[in-house]
Amino acid sequence: MPAERAEVVILGAGISGAALAFHLARRHVGPVVVYDPATPAAGATGRAAGIVTEQLWNPWDIEVTRASKEEYAALARRRDPSAFRVNGFVRWTRNPEAAEAIRASIARLHGWKVAVDAVDGAELARRVPAGRFEDVRAAMWSAGDAVVAPSRMNELYVESAREAGVGFELGVPLAGFRRAGDAWEVEIRGRSIRAPRAVVAAGAWSKRLLAQVGHPLPLVPYRTQAAILRPRTAEPADLASVHDVDLDVYVRPEENGRILAGDGTEHVEADPETFRPGGDEAFVGHLAESFETRFPGWADGELVRAWAGVCTATPDRRPLIGPVPGADGLYALTGFNGFGVMRAGGAAARLAGLLSAGDGDANALEPLASVLPSRFGGVVAPFPPRAGFTIEAGDDPRF
Repeated sequence: MPAERAEVVILGAGISGAALAFHLARRHVGPVVVYDPATPAAGATGRAAGIVTEQLWNPWDIEVTRASKEEYAALARRRDPSAFRVNGFVRWTRNPEAAEAIRASIARLHGWKVAVDAVDGAELARRVPAGRFEDVRAAMWSAGDAVVAPSRMNELYVESAREAGVGFELGVPLAGFRRAGDAWEVEIRGRSIRAPRAVVAAGAWSKRLLAQVGHPLPLVPYRTQAAILRPRTAEPADLASVHDVDLDVYVRPEENGRILAGDGTEHVEADPETFRPGGDEAFVGHLAESFETRFPGWADGELVRAWAGVCTATPDRRPLIGPVPGADGLYALTGFNGFGVMRAGGAAARLAGLLSAGDGDANALEPLASVLPSRFGGVVAPFPPRAGFTIEAGDDPRF
């Protein structure tokens, strides 16, 4: 049977791959086909926290996250207002060293035009009535930060892309991915799709796919955990998202008075095919101990469910977006270090601009300069994942 032809084939229907398809369709690049052996948001997207904050560590991330937030708000207004909400984000510490890092972050973020403010314990208590903050030394608050429903936002991208003519091949095992003459070929159940350009946006599976075609990139999948709980007293609907730096726990509001809590990140490599998808007893116990310390009103709340997902780390905690070195027509959109939902819309728009203009267009390549896969320049030694909801103090690994 002759191969079906496309202009771009995208491997991965998570929020990044779906957002890229959406942006390519808007730029009239096509035909575009998105392939995924599962369903949209079946991987890390469906297990993400959905916090979208500009409290980040460099101008590139801030610009891309801001673009993502604006796009999510627009999609939600048009299709499903419940998928996006501005609720603010606050993080704090009682540790003197971390307090200095927070104060330095505030100054740096002001220099990058980010609306972030220092707040005291009284203001924290107003934002998070369940908390105790007498010992807090430093905190920063961003009123314009938001939360999204990651799976639903993924669906909105898919719906919009389909309406614009993008094809989706979902729920079929991958039989092969290879270079075939002057094209990249995706083979699925007796069919094949060939395109001069292929984008690997497969999250934790990206490492394996790229290695299989002989173009490995420095990626490490790692397991992270979260849980949904229902405190005894329902929290207000406008509860801010919070991050206790010392306890390494973040919380965001959910519907019906529930909360979503993490961060159960593990700093070792995980296999996306065999990882344990449920939450560990030790992680749930850590949440309970943390709540007893900082949020006593939540400590004996009902555990609705706990789960784990697999994200993908890079050596410098920045994603890999753009042409894969030495592989004509092959691109990466992966390695988001646990921040894929925050960056997906803006990152996909930049890659779509490059795919539309061509690799030789310096103007289209420049917006991706700091995240190009070629930046490592060769073989990278094994590295442990350093991802986590850190204080983004430049490239300082302590925070």
